[in-house]
Amino acid sequence: MQREGLFREMRARTAYEKPSEKRNREEAEAIRRHRKLARKKMQREGLLPSPKKVARPR
Repeated sequence: MQREGLFREMRARTAYEKPSEKRNREEAEAIRRHRKLARKKMQREGLLPSPKKVARPR
């Protein structure tokens, strides 16, 4: 549910969000997405080490 953004959407709908706050939040999300894509691209190109995989017990 968290990956789908359900919790974030529920929180956003509970109270009014001022247009300036919405604009700031959306801009911050866009920056975060851009940085994540850039980081993944650098990992694919071998410029950054890949994250360690966590062994999950079964």
